[in-house]
Amino acid sequence: MTDIESNSFLIVGLGNPGREYRSTRHNAGYMVIDALCETFSIRLARLQSKALVGTGIWDMKKIILAKPQTFMNLSGQSVSSLLRFYKIPLEQMLVIHDDLDLPVGTLRMRPGGGSPGQRGLTSIIEQLGTQEFPRLRIGIGRPPGQMDPADYVLEDFWGSEKELLPQLFIRAVDAVKDFLQYGLEHAMNGFNGTLQKE
Repeated sequence: MTDIESNSFLIVGLGNPGREYRSTRHNAGYMVIDALCETFSIRLARLQSKALVGTGIWDMKKIILAKPQTFMNLSGQSVSSLLRFYKIPLEQMLVIHDDLDLPVGTLRMRPGGGSPGQRGLTSIIEQLGTQEFPRLRIGIGRPPGQMDPADYVLEDFWGSEKELLPQLFIRAVDAVKDFLQYGLEHAMNGFNGTLQKE
């Protein structure tokens, strides 16, 4: 096994496949993977373990980017299969997902914890049998008034929120690069927080 092969990282973005879901809040994880594909010049060119997968080399590390295609609530099937196939240690996997409990424009990296109702995360925890894996939470805010959260997450971001997204995704990419280079704690210290509206 080469040094690069032994230094592999799996970066998974959660979302729902299909054109109708492309720009919804629930697909924030997919959107960050798209930004990472551009940064690392990686194409998600094959279907593997029920996920769109692409691999590349960056900073002497093998980077595996994945978007599970199972729909959100079955994401764990895909993630557990990819982890086994590539023999990735849990601490070298990063799951990127939307989070209702954080305001839009907020990033929060964590080393583990529960799923606070995020069904993709729940599925991964169930399949892996542990909550202890790094994740990057992308704030999507709480639904207004009496709106059902299940409907809210399947809506597109609204006008003023959309303006924040390009800057947010640049910051998310930088957070992932920091995680790859220096580890989770360093990335948490440097990138956890909320963008300021200009």
